[in-house]
Amino acid sequence: MKTISEYKDMALQSLEGKWGKAAIATLIAFIILELFGSSPSFFMDPIPSMVLQGVFSLLLLPLAWGHFIFFLRLIRDENLDYGHLFDGFNQYFRIFLAELLKGIYILLWALLLIIPGLIKEYSYAMTEFILKDNPEMSGEEAICESMRLMQGHKMQLFLLDLSMIGWLILSFLTLGIGLLFLMPYNYTAHAHFYEDLKAKQ
Repeated sequence: MKTISEYKDMALQSLEGKWGKAAIATLIAFIILELFGSSPSFFMDPIPSMVLQGVFSLLLLPLAWGHFIFFLRLIRDENLDYGHLFDGFNQYFRIFLAELLKGIYILLWALLLIIPGLIKEYSYAMTEFILKDNPEMSGEEAICESMRLMQGHKMQLFLLDLSMIGWLILSFLTLGIGLLFLMPYNYTAHAHFYEDLKAKQ
């Protein structure tokens, strides 16, 4: 496995000349997720509003998956048509159930203590990429495979994310605009991390 600095450098190299496309893809995903997942409800009562927003957020899980996979395509020099953001809807129930299951597992572990939840989040971090490369796998199988790949590597990925804290602070200072660049940077680094895990094992 490479060092954290090397993964960050690889991400920057992959994004060279593609920052605009990466930022626009992130903006598209963000607008749709925010529009339907966090927009004011038709209901005046806050309880139905929260329920409706929660339902929309769940239904859009395949879009979040497509956004993640967009950057795996990017490092592989594949076609970066924005339509690929919606690839998860072509296999909707498989992707939806996988993402839902992953979220439930992380939540259940987090209810015990924050640290176990964080550990499991990094154990499952490669699930999206595995689902892309193994269309025959179920969500449960992809999660198990992610756990296998991430054995002994969770701390390294955590430190990679932690090293981008400066970008996160900048994103807050720019009222969230910086996220249009931080998310592509982070997701691209994760994609390179995944490719290294596959090559290693």
